[in-house]
Amino acid sequence: VMDMEHELRALRVQLAEKSKHSLLLQKELARSKRVKENLSHLYELDGAEVLGSYLRIKPCSDIAPELSKCAIQWYRISSEGGKKELISGAHKSVYAPEPFDVGRILQVEIIYDGQLIMLTTTGAIDPAAGLGNYVEALVRKHDVEFNVCFVTQMNGVDQPSESIHVLHVGKMRMKLCKGKATIAKEYYSGLMQLCGVRGGGNAAAQALFWQAKKEFSVVLAFESERDRNAAIMLARRFAFDCNIMLAGPDDRASLGT
Repeated sequence: VMDMEHELRALRVQLAEKSKHSLLLQKELARSKRVKENLSHLYELDGAEVLGSYLRIKPCSDIAPELSKCAIQWYRISSEGGKKELISGAHKSVYAPEPFDVGRILQVEIIYDGQLIMLTTTGAIDPAAGLGNYVEALVRKHDVEFNVCFVTQMNGVDQPSESIHVLHVGKMRMKLCKGKATIAKEYYSGLMQLCGVRGGGNAAAQALFWQAKKEFSVVLAFESERDRNAAIMLARRFAFDCNIMLAGPDDRASLGT
């Protein structure tokens, strides 16, 4: 009988400890839910969900942590199947959709102090009105010139230059010129990369990143969003005719090439 009483007492102690532990877990779960609910209302995506615009993470609460203290990563999600693709290098609070994003949903993850906040566009990114027809007209030409207002970066180094450059997009190659001088001239190849700039401020929608070869890359700012997107679409079209998938960093893997 004494042994049974000892066992019962021990069981009661264990039960009390488990009950206490369960209560603590319930409190922690409730606190975690409250934190997540609060976090989801700290930010929103601001901007038109169309090619030619830019999206910005906008704080909508006084208690929202500074975005400079957060880790940010943008993704594109296919509207059919929901495949999620990381957009390499898109770590800024601003992202300007590029032609690959048309027809896809964009999502951004914000991490602060171990907590994850996800913001998603209300729908897929819409194409820019009239851009497709404009590019189709340009395809008939052998070489198309686009005025570049700024070369903002060269090989990752910021450039102060405001002089006009010209980007030539041809059927076999691309060329960047300043006056009569040729800065870069390369045939389409598997080493070449081209995409919308992944970050930056309000001018992101007018800028692209071009890696002509491993040793040379530039960020170019155009006169308009239309020129930037037309240059990307045209170059990709010509490159495709040369059996080259022209994309941004790490895009080829996610595009299944």
